[in-house]
Amino acid sequence: MAQDAHAYSEPKAATRLQNENQEPSPYGNARSTIFLGILCLIATLVCLYLARDIVLPIVLAIVLQLFLQPFVRRLQHWHVPKPLGALLAVILLLGVFVGLGTLLTTPAANWAATMSSHWSGVEQKFAFLRRPAEQMQHTLDQMGIQIGSPGQLFSHPVGMVTAVFSGTGSVAGHLFETVLMLFYLLVFSETILRRLVEVLPTLSDKRKALEISLQVERDISIYLLVVTIINSVVGCATAAVMWLCGIPGSVLWGVIAFCLNFVPILGPFCGVLLFLAVGLISKGVVWSALLPTALYFGVHVLEGEFITPMLLARRFTLNPIAIILSLIFWNWMWGIPGAILAVPMLAIIKIISDRLQPLHAFGHMLEG
Repeated sequence: MAQDAHAYSEPKAATRLQNENQEPSPYGNARSTIFLGILCLIATLVCLYLARDIVLPIVLAIVLQLFLQPFVRRLQHWHVPKPLGALLAVILLLGVFVGLGTLLTTPAANWAATMSSHWSGVEQKFAFLRRPAEQMQHTLDQMGIQIGSPGQLFSHPVGMVTAVFSGTGSVAGHLFETVLMLFYLLVFSETILRRLVEVLPTLSDKRKALEISLQVERDISIYLLVVTIINSVVGCATAAVMWLCGIPGSVLWGVIAFCLNFVPILGPFCGVLLFLAVGLISKGVVWSALLPTALYFGVHVLEGEFITPMLLARRFTLNPIAIILSLIFWNWMWGIPGAILAVPMLAIIKIISDRLQPLHAFGHMLEG
């Protein structure tokens, strides 16, 4: 009986000794932490989706503030007061948008007028495409995908323009909120950062917050500046290509190529399809109609494979799969503005993840 009690007590003692030797996890229960983190992420994404009319202008203003803040600091260095420098930066930004709108308006109106007068002839040329388009639409309807009826797309060029530019009204409708938020961020962002640093408990936390803020501002401002310059070159090259190919409204297509190139991968892909349609409509079903698309694709390959990696590879090396997933996700969340903001937001997340110990693994996954 004593031997049985001794044999029974040995496993219990070994188990108790093993439990005593185990160190408590600094993160508590790992399963509950992961579960709570997933719930928090889902709740945050739901709030971002439901409150997109409020959140989108704020996020857009933050990204533009990161882009324009070095310009305001340079004006301060030249003894220009910060409110006046912020006002000048906002006026400069609005001037760029007004200039782009001016470049788009007249050629687009001329092209639409020309297309309206010749639309019946274009419909006759491409009548053979109506039946395959209807069959494709029927298949997509069965899959639950709605992209509009083929009759709406082929009935008039205005329908095509509406289909291309649908979803951009969210930014235009909240332009005032974005500009107002941008101005106050340019003026008071340093004050907000100072207050944030003051409330952090330790000196290392204060230093890390300051380093992350400065790194985000420096990297994002350089990224947006370089990308804007590259896209301007792509737009000029596309306009020259369209002029050489005899496509009417070359300035219009150059501005469109400039805007599309702000959305990596998906933007140039849409550009290829757009210029293919423009070439077919302008030239008809002939081999020369493929020349504008081929030249635009060559310009994009030269830019995407050589120029952009040479200028940005040392500072931004993002995973292409992460970029595609980010584009798809934010386009679904916020439409075209979300697709434009996807890469800057992904770059900000990577910079923060690289400098916070618990997020190092996630930052490493985003590495290109």
